[in-house]
Amino acid sequence: MTPEEIIQQYGPREAMEYDVVIVGAGPAGLSAAIRIKQLAAEKGQDVSVVVLEKGSEPGAHILSGAVMDPKALTELIPDWKEKGAPLHQLVTDDAYVFLNENGGGARVPNLLLPPFADNHGNYIVSLGNVVRWLAAQAEELGVEIFPGFAAAEVLYNEDGSVKGVATGNMGVGKDGQPTENFQLGMELHGKYTIFAEGSRGHLGRRLIERFKLDANSDPQSYAIGIKELWEIDPSRHTPGLVMHTAGWPMDEHTYGGAFLYHAENNQVYCGYVIGLNYKNPYMSPFEEFQRWKTHPRVKWYFTDDAGNVNAKRVSYGARAITAGGVLALPKTIFPGGALVGCEAGYLNVSRIKGSHAAIKTGALAGEAAYDAVAAGRQHDELTAYPEAFEHSWLAAELNKDRNFKNWFKKGLTAGTLMNGFEQYVLRGHAPWTLHRHEPDHVQLKPAAECQPIAYPRPDGKLTFDRLSSVFISNTNHEENQPAHLTLKDPAVPVNINLAKFAGPEGRYCPAGVYEFVPDESKGGNAQRLQINAQNCVHCKTCDIKDPTQNIVWVTPEGGGGPNYSGM
Repeated sequence: MTPEEIIQQYGPREAMEYDVVIVGAGPAGLSAAIRIKQLAAEKGQDVSVVVLEKGSEPGAHILSGAVMDPKALTELIPDWKEKGAPLHQLVTDDAYVFLNENGGGARVPNLLLPPFADNHGNYIVSLGNVVRWLAAQAEELGVEIFPGFAAAEVLYNEDGSVKGVATGNMGVGKDGQPTENFQLGMELHGKYTIFAEGSRGHLGRRLIERFKLDANSDPQSYAIGIKELWEIDPSRHTPGLVMHTAGWPMDEHTYGGAFLYHAENNQVYCGYVIGLNYKNPYMSPFEEFQRWKTHPRVKWYFTDDAGNVNAKRVSYGARAITAGGVLALPKTIFPGGALVGCEAGYLNVSRIKGSHAAIKTGALAGEAAYDAVAAGRQHDELTAYPEAFEHSWLAAELNKDRNFKNWFKKGLTAGTLMNGFEQYVLRGHAPWTLHRHEPDHVQLKPAAECQPIAYPRPDGKLTFDRLSSVFISNTNHEENQPAHLTLKDPAVPVNINLAKFAGPEGRYCPAGVYEFVPDESKGGNAQRLQINAQNCVHCKTCDIKDPTQNIVWVTPEGGGGPNYSGM
């Protein structure tokens, strides 16, 4: 049965009416909800707000480094310290290190670090824990939060404006037929709907296409961030140390870098970020991250004096990052709704920070939505939101570093020198703007033009394989459900991706979802693409990097996916 046929047989769907519907209980969505309720309380009004979250709880799908600038949080909730926000570990030192392939490296003197590299006053946090705390603040204000409900469809009014969203049906089997556990999805209607799904949001992507929101923007640029949480020996732990590395194992022309953040309780967050505009189809971001940990300047933190690994890996995860900056920012409003946070792409790549931008833009959209509802409006454009952004400190911050990512198209050396020149000499007021003209998925070169990469085998102590990593991400999907990773044309993976690009799906996915296996039905050396959707950590990399854009990520049943703890 098609989704339409299911609705015809089991419908109509139950509909719930709200003033504002918010999709995504991340920092942006929750900040929007909190700000609406704060303003309503100040005016003695009742504005109904609901937040849908596809994870099993707020924070279950949140993954970030993370060093957090508390500026936006302080504006939203000035007494966050008194209310117990989980921001405990202040940054005590910034270390930027350039690694080389010979095992050496050089730390940049702090006096030479550009202003965007200064983390004074910032905190090393688990953004998932911050989100859980924000959810509690929102609920205290009367916000309804529905975890485990994935928004699967945008609903429209007859005039084309956004009416709300519908959640996915539950209890549909792999064959597309309702099972004995079937539950029809529900509709949530709002005067305004705010989309805060995070990077490469499923519904946000559709809205950008439908309303042509990116018509006047650079093509969006993405990266994949892969992260692990470790407990290390106290003798190797420096609370508050923030270390970033560049150089090895990346080559001169591949954008990438790593982080090692020393949180409280002898824990460190370490991870690798690689731009998804990389060219070599043989590259594996996951394997590059594992290899990075073997560099002597990094490995030291995980070993004893004899060089033996004495640290424990606690958790693992991966997530795409919207990294195009203000030049790739789409129009953020449309009739009946708005895009906020990483859904739109407000991350400041130079500062390696997005949570403060998510909180700020969520709050700005919340203010615009509240004012519109209070004025009796509905389903029009919240023009006050982008206008407020243009006059905000966030817009000034993002414009100052607007060329940061694009300089690295010219290589690591040129990118480092030109960004340094813009920040030191020009104080962030460069008279030029570098534009980007091609999306990430067209950047791969044919495999015949590239050199295969031989990655070392994991040792199971410091370096690991994908499946053992996915296991500690607590990822789970109901086994008997339709695959949420779909193909427009089932023949493309073998006929084009494997034949021309050596099957990059098996390498860019950090969770072992895609693998080419023998096609026994055809015999000989025939291959087919096997999709292990149950492994998916919802990073969205495949939806972005697939060279033919043949893979389409759709929402699985609510509550599925990773259940990150402490990340």
